[in-house]
Amino acid sequence: MIIKRTQTILLLGLCAMMMILSACGTGSTFTIGAQTFTETKILAEMYKALIEDQTDVKVDIIPDLASSPVVLQAMKRNDLQMGTLYSGEIFNNHFPIQPTKDRKQVLAQAQAGFNKYYDFDWMDPLGFENTYAFTVREDLAKAKGYETISDIQADASTMRLGVDTSWLERPTDGYPAFSKYYGITFGKTYPMELSLVYNAVAQNQVDIVLAYSTDSRLKAYNLKTLKDDKQFFPPYDASPVIRNDAAKKYPEAVKAVSALIGTIDAQTMIGLNYEVDIEKKSEREVAIAYLKRVGLLKS
Repeated sequence: MIIKRTQTILLLGLCAMMMILSACGTGSTFTIGAQTFTETKILAEMYKALIEDQTDVKVDIIPDLASSPVVLQAMKRNDLQMGTLYSGEIFNNHFPIQPTKDRKQVLAQAQAGFNKYYDFDWMDPLGFENTYAFTVREDLAKAKGYETISDIQADASTMRLGVDTSWLERPTDGYPAFSKYYGITFGKTYPMELSLVYNAVAQNQVDIVLAYSTDSRLKAYNLKTLKDDKQFFPPYDASPVIRNDAAKKYPEAVKAVSALIGTIDAQTMIGLNYEVDIEKKSEREVAIAYLKRVGLLKS
């Protein structure tokens, strides 16, 4: 009995040691962080699926991190090795920048600045940006011929705007600055929580709303995004971002993720978000189905 018990203890100890070595000793696991909003969690699952499909690297995901700055700080501490970030993050005082709203220049500053000050590899964009966007119902856009923000100028004085409360009050990048920049003043403004604006415009309680450009509810409520033809809103192009030391250690992981660069446009991202938010599929299910659909998964 004692012999059997001793053998069992030794076996359990050996198994435990093997698990520890497997998890820690090989250094082959790295962690991806995702913010609270859906698309970052879908993208994290895509990265994980591609890396694990094409390499021997094991990937963990930590979802629902409060904000992009939280992801950045966790990456800086090496608690995370990778995440999805947006080029407009440069406007949050991480390092000195040259003020601009040009998409290429904003991206170039993000790539150079985060490499210099954070030692991150800020990869090229996935193909979409998630920024503020004015949206109207499709039927109204067709009836009036609205394609751009400038197109609504003649009608703005009679239009009802549903908008996030905080945006109305921000002097430099909110409604006061927008009104001056475009020469547009809406007839009435209805401040509300952002989650309520979509239903408000769908129910014809307002005529136009300020939304996010890849929100699933744009599809759910059949809304049309108006092009920011004068580039008032800063660009927020989405990119995979990885620590330089992790990129050097796992070049095959970077290569796997690189297959996504430039392949996901805004409408595709809206559709993927819709599958999770509205159809209630899991982020992993949606991510893997998409990768198989476009032929990026080997197995």
